[in-house]
Amino acid sequence: MQADDLIPLWQDLVREAASRGERIRIHGGGSKAPWWAAAQHSGVDAAEHTLDATQLSGITHFEPTELVITARAGTPLAEIEAALAEHHQFLPFEPPHFARTGRATLGGMVASALSGPARISAGGVRDYVLGATLLSGKGEVLRFGGEVMKNVAGFDVSRLLCGSLGSLGVILDVSLKIMPVAPAQTTLRFSMTQDEAITRCNTWAAQPLPLNASAWLPDRSAGTGKGVLTLRLRGAQAAVQAAQTRLGGERMAETEAAAFWTGLREQTLPWFAPTWPGDSQAALWRLSLPSTAPALDLSGTQLVEWFGGLRWLISAAPASIIHEAARQTGGHATRFRGGDASAPVFDTAQATLLRIQRNVKAAFDPHGVFPTLF
Repeated sequence: MQADDLIPLWQDLVREAASRGERIRIHGGGSKAPWWAAAQHSGVDAAEHTLDATQLSGITHFEPTELVITARAGTPLAEIEAALAEHHQFLPFEPPHFARTGRATLGGMVASALSGPARISAGGVRDYVLGATLLSGKGEVLRFGGEVMKNVAGFDVSRLLCGSLGSLGVILDVSLKIMPVAPAQTTLRFSMTQDEAITRCNTWAAQPLPLNASAWLPDRSAGTGKGVLTLRLRGAQAAVQAAQTRLGGERMAETEAAAFWTGLREQTLPWFAPTWPGDSQAALWRLSLPSTAPALDLSGTQLVEWFGGLRWLISAAPASIIHEAARQTGGHATRFRGGDASAPVFDTAQATLLRIQRNVKAAFDPHGVFPTLF
């Protein structure tokens, strides 16, 4: 069915649901299902209707010379990335696909706002969204932003959709800024503790070095506290070579490095294995902290990305302890998947922020047709 025919049907469905006090569950490619189900715990299972966003698919506008692309929300990320690769372009924030649980789509990428290892240097999903079209809880089709950078004007509502998890409505299409692939990159490894890795990364980040991504993993074979810092350099050939000489470390082979960064982005590294459904039901926590915060004294095992700004934790510790530990550093914790299903997914928002969130929700979805996250 064509988009021009499908969208009016969706509008009618939303309006009818609103008039009857019914709920709609938005279904996409299912790649974020383990996390999405936990985050959308309020009323999703009791939804009377399911809307399949994958029916709305396809690239509608792509201008490589302008570094912009527009596609419908149900378009597979793999299709978009393949089109970009033909012109040596890519999405710099490296959105994860999580292909083991489904097929990643453009709408799911924006709604979840998840970025990969390069987030610390390249920016996140919201930094590349130029415009978007939304079907609100009122049944209205709303367009925000534009399709090219020079035409983006008005309130930056399109970026508000990043991380909304479908709570504001159905994303219909998105326009993105894209970037050319860097001419050179290399990956280095260093043996050090977690605190040493955090200190080193923040020191290097303050210098004119082409740092692109970092990851510290514990090394169980080397004893308590020991680990390996993996650092990716990306940029001009001369800059990457000069930085490699200056930093030292052990250079990884290109194929090994590519497999490592893909495994980190897609969470297929062995470190993540106990947290996937079907394995152990250990909880995987996503801790967003100031990059300079020292290593947290929490039970379990930790993996550190983004120069210390993102810390993954596998732990059976109570949610209250983890939330408080993150809060004490000025950050917050999110239960990403696994663990106690009754435990809070998000940290409790401050009263002012919570009021703003509820006001935004009421403006787009006053009848609560779509999932409520707070």
